[in-house]
Amino acid sequence: MSAPGPGPGPRAGQQRAVLLVVHTGRPDGVNAARSVVKRLASAGVTVRVLDAEADDLRCAGAVVVPATAAAAEGAEMVLVIGGDGTLLRAAELARPAGTPLLGVNHGHVGFLAATEPDVLDDAVESVLTRGYVVEPRMTVDVVVRHNGDAIATAWALNEATVEKAARERMVDLVTEVDGRPLSRWGCDGMVFATPTGSTAYAFSAGGPVVWPDVEALLLVPISAHALFAGPMVVSPESVLAVEIIGTTGGHAVGRRLAGARGEAFGAVLWCDGRRMVDLPPGARVEVRRGAKPVLLARLRAVGDGGSVAGGEDAGIGSSFTDRLVAKFGLPVAGWRGRGAARPQPPSRGERATLRGDGARGDEEPAGDA
Repeated sequence: MSAPGPGPGPRAGQQRAVLLVVHTGRPDGVNAARSVVKRLASAGVTVRVLDAEADDLRCAGAVVVPATAAAAEGAEMVLVIGGDGTLLRAAELARPAGTPLLGVNHGHVGFLAATEPDVLDDAVESVLTRGYVVEPRMTVDVVVRHNGDAIATAWALNEATVEKAARERMVDLVTEVDGRPLSRWGCDGMVFATPTGSTAYAFSAGGPVVWPDVEALLLVPISAHALFAGPMVVSPESVLAVEIIGTTGGHAVGRRLAGARGEAFGAVLWCDGRRMVDLPPGARVEVRRGAKPVLLARLRAVGDGGSVAGGEDAGIGSSFTDRLVAKFGLPVAGWRGRGAARPQPPSRGERATLRGDGARGDEEPAGDA
């Protein structure tokens, strides 16, 4: 993975432009979007909004564009106001153009977001002054084959999952790493995740948290009926594959639900919970490191390195460790650090944990679009 670089600027003579992508189902997000448009426009930055969101946003002065790959062309930033699902939706527009994304979390946990709503003004100022660095995040490219022919291609930032197609059945599959068979499982599915996706579906399935600057691919079985069914971490240069043997349980191979064509199928492929491909028995899914990364913007740290570990929020410039502590409400009371600094009092989340109220919720598997 390449090292983070400074935020890009427009070419000489080119008007600065930002594409705004918003979860319009959240009133606080809509209000924040209107504030952002006003602030950027007053600074001479052209703000683009998607045609499907324009009526809900009603932002005077914004340029309405269709939600196509051209939406982010020539923009220096895709600014996302919503949860991780909204950012994954925006990534479909930003990745082809090579435009970085900056997320402002108006979802539940929001691991992909660089900042929180309470520091929105500072985040907009960082966009205006280009006070951010750009991190390339690994993706995966996916090829689906059947009878030797490639029948579909896809990509994912978080994960590609092969899942059972019918609730009452397991899927019978065999996995492969670098051309060699690994194991056959009857299970609910298989998660192929990137380090960025390790805090999403893979985490919910029992996978490890992998820091985003680590280069690796994750293979995580979902509810496999086997003793050897733990999560595995492999080289980023490995080629992973899964072959669909069929389904187990029930009476027969599943069929599409009402309203579809009715041909038999064995499983489904989901990429980032957004793009789906039906997998007939005998299908083969190959997963490898993506040829094109997604660029995520990270705001520069404030002061001596961002928020204090154990604080309530992961603010401007917070590290991934700080975000883990804040998002999961992890107890860090008693930590002194290298400088033997005075311990901080426990946060509200830590006090709730000590009382037995439980930590705040885990990462949602990239919904909230």
